[in-house]
Amino acid sequence: MRNKKLLHAVTGAFGYAGRYIATRLLNDGHQVITLTNSPRRPHPFGNRVPAFPLAFDDAAHLEASLAGVEVLYNTYWVRFNHHQFSHREAEKNTAILFSAAKKAGVKRIVHISITNPREDSPLEYFSGKARTERLLLESGVGYAILRPAVLFGGEDILINNIAWALRRFPVFPLFGDSQAYGLQPIHVEDLASLAVREGDSRENTLLDAIGPETFTYRSLVETIARGIRRWRLLVNVPPGLAYALGRVLGIFVRDTFITREEICGLMAGLLQVKARPAGHIRLSAWVVQNRETLGRRYASELARRLNRDVSYGNECCSPEGSMAA
Repeated sequence: MRNKKLLHAVTGAFGYAGRYIATRLLNDGHQVITLTNSPRRPHPFGNRVPAFPLAFDDAAHLEASLAGVEVLYNTYWVRFNHHQFSHREAEKNTAILFSAAKKAGVKRIVHISITNPREDSPLEYFSGKARTERLLLESGVGYAILRPAVLFGGEDILINNIAWALRRFPVFPLFGDSQAYGLQPIHVEDLASLAVREGDSRENTLLDAIGPETFTYRSLVETIARGIRRWRLLVNVPPGLAYALGRVLGIFVRDTFITREEICGLMAGLLQVKARPAGHIRLSAWVVQNRETLGRRYASELARRLNRDVSYGNECCSPEGSMAA
């Protein structure tokens, strides 16, 4: 076990996964800083987590911010392309971050990736993640690469917004043959525990970070519906139609509800692997435990990206899902 007084850095500690990692590090007695684009976002840490900018346009400043850091936990990425951010930009920025970390003398990087990344994938999310993994492998810095499929718990987006839709609409469309493909969600606290454990290791590791339950997409939606006591008609529809319906819903909530790439990746089985579970918290039990709050508010990806002075869980959405003024 390493000296607890060593310094650790977490990207996005005032956001979602990064906040859980920072919390676990602090609870274990570590010193923590964060690199963030949201220094004014409300957070629970008081003055215990000093914030430094994710200064991708100033590599020297980024390197200076990482001086003395033993382990860097990287959660930085983007979910989809937008006129203010893109996968290509995220890939370029991650390369800058890894280079700055190496120059600053960081001994180990714990990097959050995705299940089944592949450089020749036609899906930018997966190909970009694969290239960033290769950058880390070639950097010479010690590493642990964690590959979660889907996160749930706390302020997650996917599971919450499925529940949100189930609460509001009598029919829920499923993509194609919804029993032909699956996914393996992991609780964000399990991912944080795994990340901190790997940060304390000296072995280079590449690990599929999946939870203890495997669902088909239909059984996932059925589990959420049953857990929040909303029995709906689940209908298999062509993927193109489901995407079009998602686009319409996205206009209503002023967000990107679902992307074509996310549908393709899910239906291609990219969110499922053959590996031992890395977490123990069961989504089926968690949904029941949180049935009174899950899906009450719509969780907006764009609001989190663009409203950086607002805490997660309060993304300027009313309880009915429309954007508040």
